[in-house]
Amino acid sequence: MKTMKIIFSLALVLVVTALRAQVAPIDEKGLAIGGYDVVSYFSTKATKGDPKITAKHENVVYQFSTTANRDAFNKNPSKYLPEFDGYCAWGVGAQRAKFPINPETFEIIDGKLYLFFNGPYNGSNFNSLEAWDKEQDKLLKAAHANWPALKSTK
Repeated sequence: MKTMKIIFSLALVLVVTALRAQVAPIDEKGLAIGGYDVVSYFSTKATKGDPKITAKHENVVYQFSTTANRDAFNKNPSKYLPEFDGYCAWGVGAQRAKFPINPETFEIIDGKLYLFFNGPYNGSNFNSLEAWDKEQDKLLKAAHANWPALKSTK
């Protein structure tokens, strides 16, 4: 019985960790935003894309939850692409650094998609969107000023 409790506890921790996982804006296989549908963000909800409904833009694969979303993306990719190549907006603005993102932590500002880190950091949870919201105007300007120099860095 004790072993079952331990196994269940470990499984629960793994599930919670997976749900809060950070992803690279573009993974090693060329998949964008952990497979989330970039068009879906504009309907106020982050939605996981279907691996069978894809589009390729500048050698990056995007997944979509519907063919209508894929078609909208294909008509105007720049409308849906996240700012800062999908890196955490707060990281670019506040830290002059490229941070991974939690695909479910985002904000639309002036018709543009901004993604954020939201997960474990130094033993506690850090949601960079909350920090961003406290100084959005300042950080938005800083991020756009910092991005040209950061863009080409690894």
